[in-house]
Amino acid sequence: MRAKPTLRGLLLTLSLICVASFGCWCSEELPAKPEIALVGGKVYPSPEAAPIENAVVLMRSGRIIAIGKRGQIKVPKGAQIIDCTDKVITAGFWNSHVHFTEDVWNHAAAAPASKLEQHMQEMLTRWGFTTVFDIGSNPYDTFPLRKRVDAGEVPGPRIYTTAGNILPENGIPVYVPRELVPVLKQFEAATPADAVRIAKQQLALGADGIKLFTGSIMGHGKVTPMPADVAQAAVEVAHAAGKPVFAHPSNHVGTDNALTAGVDILAHTIPIESGWTPEELQRMKSQGTKLIPTLTLWEVELEKEHASAADEQAFVQRGVNELKVFFDQGGTVLFGTDVGYTQHYDTTEEYVLMAKSGMTWRDILASLTTNPATFFKHSDTGKLGAGVDADIVVLNADPASDVRNFAKVDYTIRVGKVIYGSN
Repeated sequence: MRAKPTLRGLLLTLSLICVASFGCWCSEELPAKPEIALVGGKVYPSPEAAPIENAVVLMRSGRIIAIGKRGQIKVPKGAQIIDCTDKVITAGFWNSHVHFTEDVWNHAAAAPASKLEQHMQEMLTRWGFTTVFDIGSNPYDTFPLRKRVDAGEVPGPRIYTTAGNILPENGIPVYVPRELVPVLKQFEAATPADAVRIAKQQLALGADGIKLFTGSIMGHGKVTPMPADVAQAAVEVAHAAGKPVFAHPSNHVGTDNALTAGVDILAHTIPIESGWTPEELQRMKSQGTKLIPTLTLWEVELEKEHASAADEQAFVQRGVNELKVFFDQGGTVLFGTDVGYTQHYDTTEEYVLMAKSGMTWRDILASLTTNPATFFKHSDTGKLGAGVDADIVVLNADPASDVRNFAKVDYTIRVGKVIYGSN
């Protein structure tokens, strides 16, 4: 179903050639002005909390040092003031499913910072993302990109990455150019021992998680699964290192094998099927499996195939229904769009589709903030309060009145530094 990626992109996406480890599972603090004050906006400190009207959020050295009603918080003389009158302030957003595989990221270590910043804005920061999880890209580019972002050279979000993928035997997806098959064979795991070897190599590169194709799209409705014991071997390596595991499930078999293996996150819904089975839903609930819906992806894919409007609507609706039953039973949703694989950067439609599943604006805000911050053990993000990282989004309209307003971003601030500003 997917469009054909570039030759270089796919070759390097799954590359496990050793590079030096860049960074760790930690918060990197960017250079910041001593004090910044957001003045006059409505603040949602967390998805559950009541708003603070006409508020002041005061930041210093990358942290929030005070938050409260205007008049109760003294703004120091000389502070940079951002007028947030009639605006809404929330914690910075997470996108838990992205890819740095577009050509613009090639040679990221030496590419002009202005070029990288421009595309970072188009793809991520203008939509409020202060933290992202890349689940499949070229480590030669992604690690240097992360290093430049964390140094403040390229304004951008905090980046976590899986540094590649693990594929099932004879499971190189249909959209991979056939001339790459001999090269990519080395990343197929035919046995548990293969999965252990590849997972350890990825972690040695500095990967923050592992990505498994428990179901690879082969074309004409065929999906090649990864056996559960193979997937489980990779999961055990990742969990022993304290790292999360994502699975690309595609269908019921891919889902069932992922759940049997104990993966943490299903990176997509599976609208190729008619819906999750009751047994799958029960296992997801008992195992605490997280879900990244990627609902807009299905619209993009059906448009590529020139499907009829009715077929596209039915396909996307199956994804919406799968999100609904998962969420209705208490499942944890992580926001993610597969952006980078797709060039559909605008997040508006994803919010609309999530709302169609029955998620409220507060539920969607949780998927963007507290849910990933909690799951990925990054307690310094996800909420607004004194002492936490100053990861902040300023919206020009209230998502409580329309979920589309989550996409109306005026400022994106990462650890006290404006990395996107519309004014």
